[in-house]
Amino acid sequence: MKYLIIGAGGTGGTLGFYMTKAKKEVTLIARNEHLNVMKSKGLTLEKLWNHEKETFPVKAVSMEEYQERPDVILVCVKGYSLDSVIPFIQKIAKPETIVIPILNIYGTGGRMQKLLPELSVMDGCIYVSANISSYGTILQHGEILRVVYGARTPEELRPELKEIQKDFFDSSIEGILSDQIKRDTLKKFSYVSPIGAAGLYWQATAGEFQKEGEPREMFKAMIREISELAKAMGIPFEQDYVAINLDILSALPPETTTSMQRDVMAHKPSELEGLVFEVVRMGQKYHVPVPMYEKVAEKLKALI
Repeated sequence: MKYLIIGAGGTGGTLGFYMTKAKKEVTLIARNEHLNVMKSKGLTLEKLWNHEKETFPVKAVSMEEYQERPDVILVCVKGYSLDSVIPFIQKIAKPETIVIPILNIYGTGGRMQKLLPELSVMDGCIYVSANISSYGTILQHGEILRVVYGARTPEELRPELKEIQKDFFDSSIEGILSDQIKRDTLKKFSYVSPIGAAGLYWQATAGEFQKEGEPREMFKAMIREISELAKAMGIPFEQDYVAINLDILSALPPETTTSMQRDVMAHKPSELEGLVFEVVRMGQKYHVPVPMYEKVAEKLKALI
């Protein structure tokens, strides 16, 4: 199948690298100098845990240059850029195109489906820690690389979803086709939102959360608040996600930070709205107390 990956940062760049290496038909949408370097030198992926580097030629173009009709679109932009890619998707998609958003923000697929009613929009999330370390180079911090995706209702299921899963596995990506994608994306959110929010609140790296102390206790409390939200939403977690998320955290190099931390520190647009303030609104909507999120939101609102 013909894949288009919109966004070539830590998420899209990592997926694009592994899928290209596995000889899948993949095009990356990128821009500026990152795009120029990929065009001229290829895409490099460095593994932080052993410092191995590999470079592969990749097919990378700008939105303006792309002229094909993809079978699958993987949307890997930040939440604040989502609206800007909708017209592009409308322009290049064919009726059979499957769109899979792989964003940090919970509920993205449902929101995109309303904007793209003529297309099949799934929901999805990714477990990976990576970032652009320099133009044309992705730094992958830990070995976990898992994409969870699926249809929100049985009526939206497509047989091609299993073919996508095979392509992921062929590419050394753990592809999980979920029949409970609303719950599974909320589970992922229960990691990425607390670690991003608490990391920014404490200006802390993963190492600070890997040891006992106030940052770690805040992280755990925020996971519990999202778990309570999940119950109120009718999609309760069947496991203790404090333990599961601490296990994910333990596998990261101590110096790791989140993309939201890096964006805020660089004075770039960030996902604060969707990762922090939206949880406060969800608490109000579902009548679930979220005092730790309210505490964090109060401090971080000055950063908007």
